[in-house]
Amino acid sequence: MAEHYDLIIVGTGSGNSLPSPEFDDHKIAIVEAGTFGGTCINVGCIPTKMFVYAADVAREIWDARRLSLDAELTGVDWKDIQRRVFRERIDPISNEGEEYRRGPETPNITLYSGTASFAGPRRLVIDDANRSVITGDAIVLATGGRPFVPPVIAESGVRYRTNEDIMRLEELPESLTILGGGIIAVEFAHVFSALGTKVTVINRSPKLLKKLDETVVERFNEVAATQWENKLGRTVEAVREDNGRVVVTLDDGQEVSSAELLVAMGRTNNSDRLDCAAGGVELEDDGRITVDRYGRTTAEGVWALGDAANEFELKHVANAEARVVQHNLLRPDDLREYNHELVPSGIFTHPQIATVGMTEAQARDAGHEVTVKVQEYRNVAYGWAMEDTNGFCKLIADARSGKLLGAHIMGPQASTLIQQLITVMAFDLDCREVAKNQYWPHPALSELVENALLGLQFTTSPPEGLKP
Repeated sequence: MAEHYDLIIVGTGSGNSLPSPEFDDHKIAIVEAGTFGGTCINVGCIPTKMFVYAADVAREIWDARRLSLDAELTGVDWKDIQRRVFRERIDPISNEGEEYRRGPETPNITLYSGTASFAGPRRLVIDDANRSVITGDAIVLATGGRPFVPPVIAESGVRYRTNEDIMRLEELPESLTILGGGIIAVEFAHVFSALGTKVTVINRSPKLLKKLDETVVERFNEVAATQWENKLGRTVEAVREDNGRVVVTLDDGQEVSSAELLVAMGRTNNSDRLDCAAGGVELEDDGRITVDRYGRTTAEGVWALGDAANEFELKHVANAEARVVQHNLLRPDDLREYNHELVPSGIFTHPQIATVGMTEAQARDAGHEVTVKVQEYRNVAYGWAMEDTNGFCKLIADARSGKLLGAHIMGPQASTLIQQLITVMAFDLDCREVAKNQYWPHPALSELVENALLGLQFTTSPPEGLKP
């Protein structure tokens, strides 16, 4: 016999935020195949950035001489970092979240542990001990993704790590090989190299972070090469273990030996575990669940959000989509749309990177008359204080309208500084107005953004009413 619910939520990442007090009169089932809380809290955004911050401080110590300071990093207490991150913060949050959903505080909610798959329209089978069958008036798929591991690694029998277990290694490895050149790869390359591990990054593309603006790509790759070893434009032919070490053979015959191997080559959508066809839920070619602008799938009463359905793989996008689906479930006559305009991204490597909007190439390809300014950290007062030699803010604007098209920052606190420029774009402000019609505290680092705005050159005058 199937248990029927008003609402079924599959996934406890952003999906877990759906049951607001307005759902207290709904009978709800939540299904989780893994650790309660999903990727971000357990193995993604939050714990990685706690490791990143420790790495940032370590790298400052290594580089303190630039500030006329003699400093030395005398040791890294890897186990104590793990204690702070996991035992004292991450694991209690996950455990307490699960206990809350199973406890008397949410009596209208039943939590199932297992992988759900469709057995018909709005009918799910869960591979738990009871082989539970549940049906729902509405189903929300917030199933996320998992690390992609290519067959050359997965079928080799060689031990390897992903973001899901690399932070829980028993000890800090003396050497680490990382496969991949995207965000996860460069963030962990920073963490481990700053903490003293010899890191080698292998990437089939000749550039790391190749999808970013060309100025960011060029300058980040220059800095990265001074922090860890890169073998770029190379593919993996084979892997093996030799005397407790992992040996990677490349397409040019080189061999890279290290204590540990991290696979950071992208993500696989968990939709392949749902048997979506049985539920009438269609998929995109890349495995994403097909949704309309309101978050509805091709199956009546079935919704999808987050990494399950979008291409951004960003927690703040999943959270925003969850708020939209929450509203639409409660108010079907007043549907709201997903907003995928001006989605920012932060990359917590070294130097830190943040970006929003178009790259310079995209702006030119779109037919804009483009004005560009690259403002160096080292040319603003606080940049002098920091003795920063690598950081910059790059702005791309329309030279006629004064509208900001894209912003790209590489350097300390980039992910914080970018918010000023997200606001400029989200509220459709004229760059000339933003630069000149407000105070910028001197000599704060925000002057980096001010000077970048002031450096843009326009072919028209500001509209009447704007202050010069």
